[in-house]
Amino acid sequence: MEKLMISGGRPLQGTVTISGAKNSAIALIPAAILADSEVVLDNLPLLSDVAVYAEILEALGGQVSWDGQQMNINPSDIKSIPMPNGPVKKLRASYYMMGAMLGRFNEAVIGLPGGCNFEPRPIDQHIKGFEALGATVTNEHGAIHLHAKELRGAKIYLDVSSVGATINIMLAAAKAKGSTTIENAAKEPEIIDVATLLNSMGAVIKGAGTETIRIEGVSSLHGCRHSIIPDRIQAGTYMIAAAATRGNVLVDNVIPKHLEALNAKLIEMGVGIQEHDESIRVIGKDRYEHVDVKALVYPGFPTDLQSPMTSLLTQADGVSVLSDFIYSSRFKHVPELIRMGAKIRVEGRSAIVEGSALNAAKVKAADLRAGAALVIAGLTVSEGVTEITGVEFIDRGYDHLVTNLRQLGADVWRETE
Repeated sequence: MEKLMISGGRPLQGTVTISGAKNSAIALIPAAILADSEVVLDNLPLLSDVAVYAEILEALGGQVSWDGQQMNINPSDIKSIPMPNGPVKKLRASYYMMGAMLGRFNEAVIGLPGGCNFEPRPIDQHIKGFEALGATVTNEHGAIHLHAKELRGAKIYLDVSSVGATINIMLAAAKAKGSTTIENAAKEPEIIDVATLLNSMGAVIKGAGTETIRIEGVSSLHGCRHSIIPDRIQAGTYMIAAAATRGNVLVDNVIPKHLEALNAKLIEMGVGIQEHDESIRVIGKDRYEHVDVKALVYPGFPTDLQSPMTSLLTQADGVSVLSDFIYSSRFKHVPELIRMGAKIRVEGRSAIVEGSALNAAKVKAADLRAGAALVIAGLTVSEGVTEITGVEFIDRGYDHLVTNLRQLGADVWRETE
């Protein structure tokens, strides 16, 4: 088992280039199953979840090859093979295999997904959509069985504005007969990215990025080339790290509009923010004001940045309140930050954070974004070495983390236990 070691207290300085979006990649790769010829994905992040997806496609008979950050997927020989166990258990987003396989073969058997376990995340809205399209869905021995004689378009209202359900329904409906309408659809940029890929493959999808998405089913989809959007969560994490260490960092290869909610809060705290066409410069200050942050659905403050933001709020004067209205118990990073000297208490959906100096400690990442929070916390500590275990969670969302941080002047390294 590896652990991440951080000797902090150094302001981050320089430029970091952001990878393709993890939350897009884990949906775009299964979407390629729907094509009848090769799909090429550019700007692919080199993450453990991406490697697991390549393993899944190869197990189904697909041909997958890599060339740097480019993945070539030939899905022409993919077969409808039940996957109740195996690699699908390694990642949360394996549920996208349900929509993709159902869309291509009218059937699928997929084991209930794994991934970060910070809160139960039901797939009832996914199932509601599949059933509306004409599929029969059963849960047998921990695997979801889906079958349809024929998928037909339908009007679907999501009770919750779910990113996963919105994408999964798009995947299943792209080749369904007739028209499908998704009401109360999620609006995240990653949904637009998936719709762009599907449209390049020959699908007819309109309204992605709004609350109403309309899909006209087509009989077949072909291969194409697609470049993945930059990872707004990875970008936000480096921006928060730059602010927390009082650094000066240019975060390159970003879409500033995707980061408006974070920018607004950083500016409110007193962080210097300079927006450019495809980059954002973050200039740290000696003192920060306390702020209240509410994690909401896009375009609100991202829940995936709630944990890293907690670490920054420990560096602000006064008391800040951070509330998460997406997940009610996404605070597994808090006990670990308290071990580092943070003054935080959790009340329901909110964490009350009092500004305080942090100390080096041995801590454990309980999930991906909790791990990012601990890295940021460790970077702020001026004496001693912070030791973070659970690195496998961090590797799910941050490629080249140690390399990037070292290039920004941080003293960070990995050790094997």
